[in-house]
Amino acid sequence: MDPARARKLADRIQQIVAEMLERRIKDPRLGFVTVTDARITGDLRDATVFYTVYGSAGERADTAAALESAKGVIRSEVGRQTGLRHTPTLEFVADDLLDSAKHIDDLLAKARASDEQVARAAEGARPAGDPNPYRVPAGEEPVEDDEAPEEHRAENGDGGESSAR
Repeated sequence: MDPARARKLADRIQQIVAEMLERRIKDPRLGFVTVTDARITGDLRDATVFYTVYGSAGERADTAAALESAKGVIRSEVGRQTGLRHTPTLEFVADDLLDSAKHIDDLLAKARASDEQVARAAEGARPAGDPNPYRVPAGEEPVEDDEAPEEHRAENGDGGESSAR
């Protein structure tokens, strides 16, 4: 089947389900629900609708029960609005997106605190070892780039003078 068609149909199912939950389903168990995504199989027979619920674990369980009981009405409306010969079966899956996002935020906060602790420990610290870690033959002093000997400059073709023309 065409993946673009399946994606368009999944988007349409997401819209229909969201509108149904907002306007037509009047179940008191239904909490503050957000339809986050919908996916459909390649043969367009089964659709999975992902949702999140704002609230406690009890409210999430009540919302799951309300969605399960309203599944038939929602599926009928999906079939009516999409005009498909075979209306896909619907499965509602609680999306743990908010829990994952909170976990990531907690990990980022922990990493920031660790970075701050390392930065505090590094204040005033000096690197171990010599300032110039490269080996220099005995008796010679290290040569800085701007203090290169004149014969070295002549080899490079700049003659020790800079010309800005």
